[in-house]
Amino acid sequence: MFSKWWHYALALFVSIGVVGTALAGLAGALIYPNLPPLEALTDYRPKLPLRIYTADGALMGEFGEERRSFIAIAQVPSYMKQAIIAAEDERFYSHGGVDTLGVLRAAGSNLLSGGAKEGASTITMQVARNFFLSNEKTLTRKLSEAMLAMKIEHNLSKDKILELYINQIYLGQRAYGFEAAARTYFGKPMRDLSLAEFAMLAGLPKAPSRYNPVVNFPRAKTRQEYVLNRMRTLKFIDQATWLAAVAQKLVIRPSRKQTDVAADFAAEMVRQALFEKYGESIYSSGYKAITTLRRKQQTAANTAVWQGIADYDQRHGYRGPEKQIALPTDKAGRDAAITAALDDKPAVSDMLAAVVISAKPKLLRAQLHDGKVVEIGGNSLRWVAQWASGKKGRQLQPGALVRVQATGSKPVWRLAQLPEVEAAMVAINPNNGAITALVGGFDFNRNKFNRVTQAWRQPGSSFKPFIYSAALEKGYTPATLINDAPLTLSAEEAGGTAWEPKNYDGSLNGPVRMRTALTKSLNLVSIRILQGIGPYYARDYIRRFGFDPSRHPPYLTMALGAGSVTPLQLAAAYSVFANGGFNIKPYLIDKVYDKDGRLLMQGTPNIVGSNAPRVIDPRNAWLMTTMMQDVVRYGTAARASQLGRSDLAGKTGTTNDSRDTWFAGYTPDLVAITWMGYDQPRSLGRGETGSQSALPIWMNFMGAALKGTPQKGWAMPAGIISVEIDPKTGARRAAPTLIGDIFDELLGTPSTGMVEHFYQEFPPPEVAPPDWVEGQPRPDTPDEAPAEPALPL
Repeated sequence: MFSKWWHYALALFVSIGVVGTALAGLAGALIYPNLPPLEALTDYRPKLPLRIYTADGALMGEFGEERRSFIAIAQVPSYMKQAIIAAEDERFYSHGGVDTLGVLRAAGSNLLSGGAKEGASTITMQVARNFFLSNEKTLTRKLSEAMLAMKIEHNLSKDKILELYINQIYLGQRAYGFEAAARTYFGKPMRDLSLAEFAMLAGLPKAPSRYNPVVNFPRAKTRQEYVLNRMRTLKFIDQATWLAAVAQKLVIRPSRKQTDVAADFAAEMVRQALFEKYGESIYSSGYKAITTLRRKQQTAANTAVWQGIADYDQRHGYRGPEKQIALPTDKAGRDAAITAALDDKPAVSDMLAAVVISAKPKLLRAQLHDGKVVEIGGNSLRWVAQWASGKKGRQLQPGALVRVQATGSKPVWRLAQLPEVEAAMVAINPNNGAITALVGGFDFNRNKFNRVTQAWRQPGSSFKPFIYSAALEKGYTPATLINDAPLTLSAEEAGGTAWEPKNYDGSLNGPVRMRTALTKSLNLVSIRILQGIGPYYARDYIRRFGFDPSRHPPYLTMALGAGSVTPLQLAAAYSVFANGGFNIKPYLIDKVYDKDGRLLMQGTPNIVGSNAPRVIDPRNAWLMTTMMQDVVRYGTAARASQLGRSDLAGKTGTTNDSRDTWFAGYTPDLVAITWMGYDQPRSLGRGETGSQSALPIWMNFMGAALKGTPQKGWAMPAGIISVEIDPKTGARRAAPTLIGDIFDELLGTPSTGMVEHFYQEFPPPEVAPPDWVEGQPRPDTPDEAPAEPALPL
């Protein structure tokens, strides 16, 4: 009887096999002719995003629908290939597209488990599905996938199929392909990964959302260990290597940090420029843009701006929590309420949203979105002491939604707040215009308005050097005496309303030398200088520095910076002083390449000593620099001397009611401009000046940017003479003679010891503005000035 049943079973099995083969053959005959052509594989053109880099190779921006980086199979490390094969398709190099043994194994496993819990898709089948098919779970789609996999195997080599898989597969976090995933999860290219990191990536294709190490590290770690175990079973690694890989501590890159350096404002400038030139193709064609930014300087600029804003907030006190929520008494309800409150409160810079769960005068405890509780105490609570202690009716209570941030190498948590004030900074190379650092505001994701290029603000006293430079061309010298005395201006002179200007501190110093006036930023002297040279002449003269005359009305208020400039425009203007008198054009994009490395676009800068036009006399530039060196040594920017360098020059700027504060400073090779203010102009507060608000940002940046850089200085150009002067009158001391020296000694008349510099010949050769053509009328008729100026005492 058993023998008979065995024959029946065998016959049934053979019959099913024959029928199955016949049906498969029929399905193949119907499906195979309708399979799509393989041009998408044989001529593979992945959608590659636009990537933007600093001059020294740091990724600063990426724009595209898919985060993807193509890598040739020959460049894929062996461990990466072995990890993928161990995790996804151990018989990849032996089957013909469909793994029969794998199908039988999966079928048996699913039969025993009572459901479809295990699949049998090979790497080739996954390639077929990713390129041509949907993810619907139907028999027709599965047959098409199998047939297409066999077609692929007949037309492509195994290595080519694996290359397509490695570059096309989706691996979470918008990353397509293993090279992009390596940069996304670990912040480095695939070639720099360890075995443990390879295994973590190889575990992602099965379920990218489930095994995402950013979202659920424990689950991802379990999957990684499974891959490592499979590699050991398949003899890809030995026991010792397996143990070391399992034990390795993995550092996963935070999901919000997808670049090597924060430069969002600059990256957006590049994106806009390339979009205007190439259109939508920039998002999928794999263009690579190299900028002029320097990673070290950009990092220093970010830190300086953020610290400057934080310092301002510390000076003006804590404004209170962002909002107050009710906290349930039970832990589960409290955790749910905190999570709900923080869901729409993303991190801003390094400030994390948190909810206070307990508050005492000396200790604050707050819970983050991920459930972690941080403690804030000691000095970190000092600046919010009134809120912590409940003074003046203010108190931080449980349920307060606040911002916290970790500081220091050993993180110490402190209470922070989202700033209302803004700041910006830009640095350029004055010898070619290359922008080396740019921060357009506190946080790009919070407010995309780029204050470096888009904010037209009054420059205040930072504009005075251009008026003084114009005066040098009219016969004034650094020793010229001008009276620092009260002044009343008519409505016509002031541009609409009668005006009685004053110095910032209200002082009146009587006759002072022009050098001293700039060092102390005396307003009354600056206005008298502009009176002497004429506002129309000054407005024409500032064209040499790249300023738009229409934004600087020809009134005496121009002497105090009542016009409008952008920080980038001011940086280009100060570069003329720094480089000895040449006009340069700021530029950000150095080179642009296509995905194959062909050069598409290259910057054409004005280079000092090559094609940059001279716009002011080198003697003028040098004298102005010496005066602005005095500003840094003993004037309104004297605290900059803390940097311990003698090759610094610059000028502070503060507008009326402290609505804008500036510092514009430079060395021979670096110009940096810092600004602070509110987007909707209002007073920054009592005592907030350029030296208080903007100068510290500049100092923090320069301290880092110039670290290890030798001092350089400016060589005195030909045509300058150095003469000893009387510091009270500015008069030149007679040329020394032997007899004169003897009489001085007998009469007890000591040498003044004060030396000033003058043009050897006057007037200097005229240098035309860059946009003025010889023989054409000037846009403004310069006011006449006497050869020997009448001193406005």
